[in-house]
Amino acid sequence: MKYNISKQFFPFSHFTPPISERFLAMAVPHMKTPNYIYKDSELDVSRHEIESYDGDKIECFLMAPKRIGEKAPCLIYIHGGGFVLAAAGYHYKNAMHYAKRVGCKVVFVNYRLAPKHPHPVFFEDCYAAMCWTYDNAQALGIDLLRIGIGGDSAGSTLAVGVCMMAKDRKHPISFAFQMLPYPFLDARNNSESCKKFTDTPMWNSTLSDRILPMTKVDRSRLDYVYYSPVEAESFEGLPPAYIETAEFDCLHDDGVLYAKHLYAAGVDVVLNETKGTMHGFDIVQKASVTKAALDARTQFMKEHFYP
Repeated sequence: MKYNISKQFFPFSHFTPPISERFLAMAVPHMKTPNYIYKDSELDVSRHEIESYDGDKIECFLMAPKRIGEKAPCLIYIHGGGFVLAAAGYHYKNAMHYAKRVGCKVVFVNYRLAPKHPHPVFFEDCYAAMCWTYDNAQALGIDLLRIGIGGDSAGSTLAVGVCMMAKDRKHPISFAFQMLPYPFLDARNNSESCKKFTDTPMWNSTLSDRILPMTKVDRSRLDYVYYSPVEAESFEGLPPAYIETAEFDCLHDDGVLYAKHLYAAGVDVVLNETKGTMHGFDIVQKASVTKAALDARTQFMKEHFYP
């Protein structure tokens, strides 16, 4: 089916990743961290290996604007990719943009991926990264009272999951916000937008159906709710949220439903419903819609880091 997606997003408005275990086995090993993250004249970038819950090591990058000083605000950024794809170039570019334009440090988390590392490994890795950031805040020059968390698509799932895990496990962190562009938050995959957008570019509900068995998530586990946050029983006490949806996206209704749950729980929410867009539209960095979306995300974070 043809969709009225803005021509600004060509050629990605005609691309759908061929998600399969065979494709992932070929593609993921070639998805490397771009060298340009170290070459930005405005940023200091350092690589860290941190220990996860099972004793294995995961990689994080700390991006810090030069001369930002000590006790700086910090965004914990979790990339999307359906829990199965490594971070793409635009994920790093967005994180660098946030660091420079918001005026914050960014902890960029490279969690382990399914299907090799099934649920709940990727959640526990992101939670471990949060704990590492919190525990080492003084050494990293981070203000404990100004830590936000965010991520796109499956990265949003992980960000919300970490917020819920911290709440359930009574961790002392108090997140400044959750920042969630085109989030995946409803694993039931039966919303109106899922029924409507079965063949949209970049992502669609057909691909969502393929991902579930790869993650090996078990609906009977208590921690399943982190994988499908809209199914949670309570949303009280979660941080303020910026939620951004794409118009032609099977996950559109995930963001709207989560926003409604947060509103009902008394949580402050900004809902930005972008138009003419498909899932992952910000891969086209020069598009005017992308620039406006990045500005909106940046403004939200500034308001919560520098009230």
